[in-house]
Amino acid sequence: MPTRLPAESPRRPVRIGICGLGTVGSGTVNVMARNGDEIAARCGRALEIVQIGARRDNPACDTSRLNTTREIFDVANNPDVDILVELIGGTTVARELVLAAINNGKHIVTANKALIAEYGNELFTAAAEKGVTIAYEAAVAGGIPIIKSLREGLVGNRIQWLAGIINGTGNYILTEMRDKGRSFAEALEQAQQLGYAEADPTFDVEGIDAAHKLVIMASLAFAMPLAFDKVYTEGISHVSREDIRYADELGYRIKHLGIARRTEQGVELRVHPTLIPQRRLIANVNGVMNAVLVNGDAVGPTLYYGAGAGAEATASAVIADIVDVARTLEAKPDQRVPAAGVVEGGQGGTRVLPMDEVVTSYYLRISAHDKPGVMSQVAKICSDQGISIEALIQHEPAEGEALVPVVILTSRAKEARLREAVAQIEALDTVEGEVVRIRVETLG
Repeated sequence: MPTRLPAESPRRPVRIGICGLGTVGSGTVNVMARNGDEIAARCGRALEIVQIGARRDNPACDTSRLNTTREIFDVANNPDVDILVELIGGTTVARELVLAAINNGKHIVTANKALIAEYGNELFTAAAEKGVTIAYEAAVAGGIPIIKSLREGLVGNRIQWLAGIINGTGNYILTEMRDKGRSFAEALEQAQQLGYAEADPTFDVEGIDAAHKLVIMASLAFAMPLAFDKVYTEGISHVSREDIRYADELGYRIKHLGIARRTEQGVELRVHPTLIPQRRLIANVNGVMNAVLVNGDAVGPTLYYGAGAGAEATASAVIADIVDVARTLEAKPDQRVPAAGVVEGGQGGTRVLPMDEVVTSYYLRISAHDKPGVMSQVAKICSDQGISIEALIQHEPAEGEALVPVVILTSRAKEARLREAVAQIEALDTVEGEVVRIRVETLG
């Protein structure tokens, strides 16, 4: 799809091949068609879609005047394509497609978080050997330019930690549970009806999607290899309305966070429900919106907020990457921003902390018999593990109920010690069922 080249520019259009014509692919075609002249003026040369590889047409965009093939590898092998845009999703075929395109000397733009998180190390090495670029802004947080911020805007900082609401489906569910008192199942069903959640929501609600995004951001923040297999991942399906209500009473909100933190012992990589103070801006990010909070030693905390998904929001990031690549097509490879944020071989062998070694505070909800001495037993168990009780809620039991919920906030402690304390509390004769445990972060 040709766009008008600025009159002062003698350079030929940059030729784009798009593989995948789903939500993001169709959004990319539409935004390029609508804003082509403005994009060309900013890029210094026109961008032209010379081929689309897609199994079927998408009525959301008009491709009638474009060269379309049902065989996506035709795009990877097309000598007229400068930049291949991979938007097919998945990892198996996508990996083969990207490697084929790299082997043919094509630059890559992708929105595929799973591909980068799981195979990025291999792909970045292959791209460096061929002297081509891989750009993947759209793989994390939709239209929010968090990759560029970590890789370029914050390059003068030693990043201490980052925390993000990086899955809109999970955030929508928790928002509905808090604002409307829905159960998890009810909020999930609503999300599915609105198209925010898939029929199989496992990737979203169990934290896998967020883990893909977290490991990409952590790799850039800490100049470390991608380590998806080392991310601790916990979903939100066990979060109840009661926990959300008690968190609110204590001055907190429950959010499903991806957290990466630099410590002297190594880097923490974890995705899980988290209590965060209501006063934090990120605690007030609701619905399907995303936000990432990054703390650097020079700049301090910075917050990035916006639409984490959607056809045109994600297309915005795809096109930004295309323009970035197009601006440096004639540049030498060592003059481009490295895909991994550092030059090949510049990543350190950073240790990822096992979850047992992570130190944080905790919210515990205990179902106890309404008898004297229960709290003294719980307090002693915690004390023996070096854990202090910082706050406590104990309401009167409901009429006719023998059990009373006891909610406590603990001091910071190692995960291993907290687990041992919870096991001992659950073994008490005065306690019924499992102790609900949610981690607490102040993000200060």
